[in-house]
Amino acid sequence: METLYEHAGGEEGLRRFIEIFYRSLLADPLLQPLFGTGKASHVDNLTAFTAETFGGPDTFSAEMGGFPLLIDAHRGLRIEEAQRLRFVELYMLAADTAGLPADEPFRASLRSHVEFGTQVALQNSHADTDDQLHPLREVPIWEWEQPPR
Repeated sequence: METLYEHAGGEEGLRRFIEIFYRSLLADPLLQPLFGTGKASHVDNLTAFTAETFGGPDTFSAEMGGFPLLIDAHRGLRIEEAQRLRFVELYMLAADTAGLPADEPFRASLRSHVEFGTQVALQNSHADTDDQLHPLREVPIWEWEQPPR
């Protein structure tokens, strides 16, 4: 069966999507405070993370710091629920703009992926101790209409 990575157009399709998404984050008044002026590595990291999560190469874990990098990036941000919801909204809008597949199974998987990920980021952003972090400690592998394994 085709992976979500393949269905999204592989590296090229995901990079196009993440570049559009990241530009929208930096331009959004609610989210911009979390991202500041941006980081040159963010598009590469988020593309690699998404690719790995969707069944593509494990570059994010093998070469970019893996899940501990995400935990460190979110710690102390104190993300608000309104910011989480706006992040999800811009993510799905970027999928449209980037021309990612619009079929319902893919979009349902894409939405469940970002909903889950933003819940993890929200919790980790408020954690003052390791015990308060979400228990997820590795890049989840997302499959068609299935929870991560």
